[in-house]
Amino acid sequence: MPKTAFKIDLNKAPEEQDIKTHNRWHPDIPMVETFKPGDVFRVECYDWTGGQIGNNDSANDIRDVDLTRVHYLSGPFGVEGAEPGDLLVVDILDIGALQGSEWGFNGLFAKENGGGFLTEHYPNAVKSCWDFEGIYTTSRHIPGVRYPGLVHPGLIGCLPDHKLLAEANRREAALIATDPNRVPPLAAPPYAPTALMGQMKGAAAEAAAGEGWRTVPPREHGGNCDIKNLSRGSKVYFPVYVKGGGLSMGDIHWSQGDGEITFCGAIEMAGWIDIKVDIIKGGMAKYAITNPIFKPSPVDPHFDDYLIFEGISVDEHTGEQYYLDAHVAYRRACLNAIEYLKKFGYSGEQAYMILGTAPVEGRIAGIVDIPNVCATLAIPTAIFDFDIRPNADGPRKMVPDVAVATTS
Repeated sequence: MPKTAFKIDLNKAPEEQDIKTHNRWHPDIPMVETFKPGDVFRVECYDWTGGQIGNNDSANDIRDVDLTRVHYLSGPFGVEGAEPGDLLVVDILDIGALQGSEWGFNGLFAKENGGGFLTEHYPNAVKSCWDFEGIYTTSRHIPGVRYPGLVHPGLIGCLPDHKLLAEANRREAALIATDPNRVPPLAAPPYAPTALMGQMKGAAAEAAAGEGWRTVPPREHGGNCDIKNLSRGSKVYFPVYVKGGGLSMGDIHWSQGDGEITFCGAIEMAGWIDIKVDIIKGGMAKYAITNPIFKPSPVDPHFDDYLIFEGISVDEHTGEQYYLDAHVAYRRACLNAIEYLKKFGYSGEQAYMILGTAPVEGRIAGIVDIPNVCATLAIPTAIFDFDIRPNADGPRKMVPDVAVATTS
């Protein structure tokens, strides 16, 4: 087994660990350890909330979760010889759940606390818990489905430099200023009171906390991209902005659908990642790299039958026509799939959670035919215990009356 470079104790809060996690991105966060090109090491990670969510039948924790504290990241790690302008090459060799924590959760956040892709339709906090058995997962809150895990880090990336830090803060602040009271907000600005700055201490940590990026969105350095195909055997090429690279990771998912539409969004879990690191000198300029690129996992679950739902860029409430709006089109595809699955006995929340956690495939089918984008959502039929394909007899209720976890 590789050396464990970052070890966590799930019986302790992240703030109580000997080696501190960080929940902000900042160029001055010190490296936990520096490795040579070609080195292999293991990284243990909290779930993205740092243990705020419990394996129980109440969604009070989803309702009350403090999103200013997320994500809890392990790292950063340096690589000898990595300089700004290089590419940091990261091989994801293996990944899994921490021993003794073979479970995960999915949640729909309350609209006032972040919401989700379909928050206007599902504004209340609910939760489902999932048990892992070998490579498969099932949920006591969502009967009738079982699927293999495509385990991956939802969040992985390198530290930004000061120039990129300032630029992203500028543009995100400008966006927020267009509608500062929006619920949910347009972006997550720096917030010092709950910032964890890794191994930084004292006045330097306090100053950095006031300008450090929140970890919610992806940016040029990688970050919270939530790409389900970054699993075992993936290779990722990250732009390097600071000396050493500063690679950090967390937010491990057991399984996720394209788009992570539930926001608390995949099957979230605590886990470990085995990685190998290398460098391509001057790689950003050589290959015109602005954002990370990657090779997907060769061990994805293979399904040979899908039911595919289409959506177009027409508002479902007002009938307003949007111009080539992929966001609206994908939302409509998801809503169409949810309404279909409800015909078999699922609640809307259960169907929504299936789309967020199962390995569904999202696509932009057409984005050139004005005025409508065509987006598609493909659901593997084999994940269900029953046949969901249309037939002449029509759908029948196949799902027992089991509820998701709700608030009290």
